[in-house]
Amino acid sequence: MKCDYFGRFSSVDELKSQLAEVKRLNLPLLVLGGGSNLLLTQDFKGIVLRNEIKGIEVISETNIDAIVRSGAGEVWHEFVLNCLNKNLAGIENLSLIPGSVGASPMQNIGAYGIEIKDTFHQLEALHIASGEVHTFNTEQCAFGYRESVFKRALKDQYIITNVEFRLNKEANVNTSYGAINDELNSKGINNPTIRDVSNAVIAIRESKLPNPKEIGNAGSFFKNPVIEKAQAEKLLAAYPDMPQYPDRLNPSLTKLAAGWLIEKAGFKGMRIKNYGVHSKQALVLVNYGGSKGQDIYDLSTKILDTVKEMFGVQLEREVNIL
Repeated sequence: MKCDYFGRFSSVDELKSQLAEVKRLNLPLLVLGGGSNLLLTQDFKGIVLRNEIKGIEVISETNIDAIVRSGAGEVWHEFVLNCLNKNLAGIENLSLIPGSVGASPMQNIGAYGIEIKDTFHQLEALHIASGEVHTFNTEQCAFGYRESVFKRALKDQYIITNVEFRLNKEANVNTSYGAINDELNSKGINNPTIRDVSNAVIAIRESKLPNPKEIGNAGSFFKNPVIEKAQAEKLLAAYPDMPQYPDRLNPSLTKLAAGWLIEKAGFKGMRIKNYGVHSKQALVLVNYGGSKGQDIYDLSTKILDTVKEMFGVQLEREVNIL
C-alpha cells in the first residue's frame, strides 16, 4: 500500500500538530494503531498517521480493584501482560489478541466469554474537527458485539488517545469456555490463577491461529452471526451438530459460530494460488505471499454468498476494508 504522506504521534500535542497539517493540505486522513484489523485493497490518497501514544499506570485503587490507564498506542497483549504482572484480573481471557489498546474499545474486542466492555472504565479521544479532548464512559461508547459508537455514529470523527480499565485485585477467573478448561485439565491445573488462564488462552490461540509475522492475515475475518431464536431452532433441526450460544444481551437471539458455517460450506483449508482459508481456523483468511488485498476481499465475498445460500444466514466482515 502507498499513501501520500505518513506520520507518527506519541502525544496529544503532537497529534494536534499533525492534524493542523492535515487540515492545511486538505487531504483524507487514516489513523492506524497496529493495523492488524485492516485489509488494504488499494492505495490511500491521503495522510496516514500512526498512534504511538505510550504509557501504562495505575491511577487509582481500592482494596478491591484498580483503575489502569494506558496510552492508545500500546500493544494490547503487552498491556495484558503488564496487568498480569500487577496481579490485576479481568482481561486474562483476552491474551494474545493482536492490535493496540486504542483499537480495543472501538471493536469491543472479545474472546472466551469476555469483552472489553466488561472491564472498561472510560477513554479520552480527540475530536478531529474541534481539536478538543472528550471523555467517554461505557454508556457513551454504546458497546455492542464487535461494535462501538466509534464504528457507527462517530466513525472517523475521533482519535482515541488513552483508555482506562477497572481491574480486580481478587481473581474471579472465567473458564466457562470448554477449550480453556480442556487446556488447563491437560496440564493438571484445578485451581487456575489469572496467569494460568492467560497461558491457556495463548496456547489455544497459537495452536489455531497463524502468526501474522509468518503468514499474512488479519485474524478473525468474520463476526459470529446473531439471528432470531426461531431461525436458529430450524437450523439446529437440519444440522444437529451446529454450535449455538444464547445472546448475552437478548434472550430472543442466538449466536452462531461463523467458523463452523464456513467450514461446512467447504472453505476451510481452501487454497487459491497464494491465498485462501486457514487449515486450522476457517474464520481466518490468509495471504501466503504475493497476493493482493483484492484477492482476499473477493474470497470473502464468495464465502458470504455461499453461506447465505446454504444456511440463509448473512455473515458480516469484522475486518475494516480500505
